[in-house]
Formats: sequence, structure tokens, C-alpha cells
Amino acid sequence: MNLDYSANQTRSTKRHLTLTVGQNSGDLRGNDDKILQAGADYLQRLGGGILHILPGEYTMRNALFLHPNLTLRGAGENTVLKKTPSSSTPLVLDSDWYENQIRVEDASPFSAGCGIMLRGYKNGGLQNVVRDTVVGIEGNLLSLSQRLYKNFWLEEEATAATLFPILTAAEHTDDVCVEDLVLDGNMADNEEINGNYAGAVFIQRCHRYTFRNVVARNYNGDGFSFQICDDVRFENCRADNNANLGFHPGSGSQRPVFNNCVAHGNSQGIFFCWGVTHGLVDNCTLSGNRDYGISIGHRDTDNHIVRSTIVDNEKVGLLFRQPLSEFRGGHRTLVELTTIRDNGFAADGVGIDVVGTTYDIEIRDNCIADSGQGRQKIGIRVSPQARDVNSVNNQFENLSEEIVRL
Repeated sequence: MNLDYSANQTRSTKRHLTLTVGQNSGDLRGNDDKILQAGADYLQRLGGGILHILPGEYTMRNALFLHPNLTLRGAGENTVLKKTPSSSTPLVLDSDWYENQIRVEDASPFSAGCGIMLRGYKNGGLQNVVRDTVVGIEGNLLSLSQRLYKNFWLEEEATAATLFPILTAAEHTDDVCVEDLVLDGNMADNEEINGNYAGAVFIQRCHRYTFRNVVARNYNGDGFSFQICDDVRFENCRADNNANLGFHPGSGSQRPVFNNCVAHGNSQGIFFCWGVTHGLVDNCTLSGNRDYGISIGHRDTDNHIVRSTIVDNEKVGLLFRQPLSEFRGGHRTLVELTTIRDNGFAADGVGIDVVGTTYDIEIRDNCIADSGQGRQKIGIRVSPQARDVNSVNNQFENLSEEIVRL
């Protein structure tokens, strides 16, 4: 007998299971967040894998919590995760940070397993926010999966609401891929929530995520929000008609990449929050947003915008926000090979606005133009405090003023 001695090589490469979830077929069958979570949790036990969601609209009464080494894959635009309508009710008793039960005025909007957001207000502003899951209901008493870790008191107008992200993860959940699906926030039937707490996608202190061919639409808040997250990558993604920010690279996020993405009909297309550095916006389209196409500000340094299209944004195409000090400026940004056209028509008609003590901005080889309708009047506007804002080899068309140095 001839032996194949190559077969004695140790086989230790890890392979991952693909688990299908569908409404009428698949390994797991159902049409809501519970069946999707069951699939994700099953794969977590195996150290990761691929959760393939078959076509259909899935009703989300709670967020889908992602796990490390998970690939969440849909069937393109035929796989839709849609949030249910939201309701809000006041608390009727104080709840302290070490409790895991709350009493509410009306428990009828809640069900076991549903997502819940507790909010408290102080001096007219949002003070405390906790996201959790309802695990039991007795009359108007809701039991939560965890202790609160914050106080929710009546004098702070504490409320409970069925608000939550569509996709989220516990902190320090790393190495996740999401691809080929639609997240629908059902904006018409949902209350607005700040993107620092939720969004169609919301992750915090999570690293090395890839979103590919994912649409976040109609969320009454942000489309994609990630806070203190490094190496988050978006490929061929869309943020459409969300109430607030389309893409929100949040505070301290390093090296975000946006490649071939679209943000349309949001308040802002891409909002660089605080301390977002070494980001890349490549071949993206930021159009028809109600405020800004791209906004860069507090310590958002060393970012690069290239081969993109920034058009028809109502207030400014590309805004460098006013920093509170020189140290806090959004310095060292390169903008090149980008079309910036027909922006600012609801304000001063400015394509690129560099405000305050913002330094070392290189703007080169771009087309900065108006299409002839008088929407964008000024190509580049630079504040007196800004320094080393350089325009190199840009093409200006149909503008009242190409560069205004105030």
C-alpha cells in the first residue's frame, strides 16, 4: 500500500460554521430579533462563525447583540432588519443605581425580551442614559437584565422607552464583519435619540469592524455611530435619510475608513467627532444633507479626503469647526481630487469653510464649483485665525469668489 505521507501534516486551521436563519427555511426559523440573537449566541459558543440571514423583513423589538469573530451576512437589500415603533412612559418611583427593577406609569408598550432605554434629565438636558433588556413584567414593575449603575429619579423626569440600536455589541467586542443587509429605523414611528447613545448601528470601545454593503436608513438619530472604536471600516455602505448624522466616527476613534460610501438626506454626511485621527474618506458621495457634507473639529487630525463628491449640502460642503483653543483644532487634513459643488445654498454658499484656529489644511487638485444656479458662491472661506491653509492647483468654476480670507 502506498501511503500519502503529506497527510501526516497537522491540521489545526480553525474553520467556522455557517448557520442560516430564515422565515420559512434555514437552520433556525423565525422573523424577529430573538431568532437572530439565538443564532449569534449559538455561534459564540463555537468561538465565532457566519450567521447568514435569509431574505425577509425581520421585526426588531430589541437590538441584535454582536459577538467577537462573528460575520453577520444578509442577502443584500432583500434582508431588512426593521425597528418596531417606540413608546415612552414616565417612572412613578425613584430607582437607584444598584437596582434592577423600575416602576413605570404604563407597562403596556413593553414585553419580556424587548429593548429599553432609561433617560434622566437635569437642567433641561439629558443627564443619564442606560440601555437594557426587560426580562419580566408584573403589573407596572419592569425587571431588567442588569442593575442600573445610574440613578433615575422623579425630579429628573426619568422615563423608560422602547428605544435601542438595531445592531450593537457589549464593550470590547472585537473582530466583527457585517455585510449585505438593510437596517431600517422606522423613523416615522420612533422618537429621536442622540447618536451618542444609539443609532441604526451603535458600538462603543469595539475594534476592527468591517461593514460591507450595509444600508442604514430612516433611523430617528444616527445611521452608523461608533465611539472610541479603532480600525472600523466601511465599504460600499449607505446612510440614507437618517434624522441626525449619517456616519458618526465618535470620540477617540482611530483610523476609520470610508470607501465607496454614500450619505444622503441626513443632517450631516460624515461627522468627525472628537479626537478622530488618521481617517480616510475615499471615493465617497456626501449629498443632499441638511447641514454639512463632512464636518471636522475638536482634535480631528491627520485625516484624508480623496476622490470624493461633496454636493448639494445645505449649509456647507466641508466644514472645519471652530475649536475652543489652538490645541483642540482639527489640524493637518488633506483634501484632494474631490468635487465640491452646489453647497451652502441655505446659508452663505460656502464649499469649504475653515473656521477658527485650524492649521495645516492642504486643499489640492479639486474641482470647486457651482453648476450655474448660484447655489455655491464661495469656494474656500478661511478665518483670520486659521494658519497654513493652502490651495494648490484647484479648479474653480462659476463662483462669485474663489477664496475668501476673512
